[in-house]
Amino acid sequence: MSNPNPSPEQATDRAALRELVDAYARLADRRDAQGQAALFTADARVAVYGGEPDTTEPTQVLIGRDELAAAFGALQNYDKTTHFNGQSTVTIDGDRATGETYCLAHHLWTEEGQRSLMVMSIRYYDTFVRQDDRWFFAERQLITDWIDRRNSTP
Repeated sequence: MSNPNPSPEQATDRAALRELVDAYARLADRRDAQGQAALFTADARVAVYGGEPDTTEPTQVLIGRDELAAAFGALQNYDKTTHFNGQSTVTIDGDRATGETYCLAHHLWTEEGQRSLMVMSIRYYDTFVRQDDRWFFAERQLITDWIDRRNSTP
């Protein structure tokens, strides 16, 4: 759980970590796969789960920036996306940190003249590291809690 009375250094780190999480969402919505991948360490690991990581196997595992950029590029398949980051917690221990962030990810596309919307309720379990005075994702677990797909009208 987060310390409710952080030191000035911890407050600065918390703000930097939240900016990192928000940059990931912003770059996703701008279709900047290389920019997203650059937020991760060179050997970062991302695992995608359809349930809690301790009870399910990942449906996808990506290692390193090249694999991440290729996977993030799949967002090009959508007309638009909007990621809303919600509540988050972070625990900082020197140059390492862990956290959990909730996100509602909206994906809009048109197929055969029909506009569709998919909303995913996801959580990220993150491990962060500070390298060269900058925070990066070292590991990200994406957990899908639920998905809603429906036809959409403009």
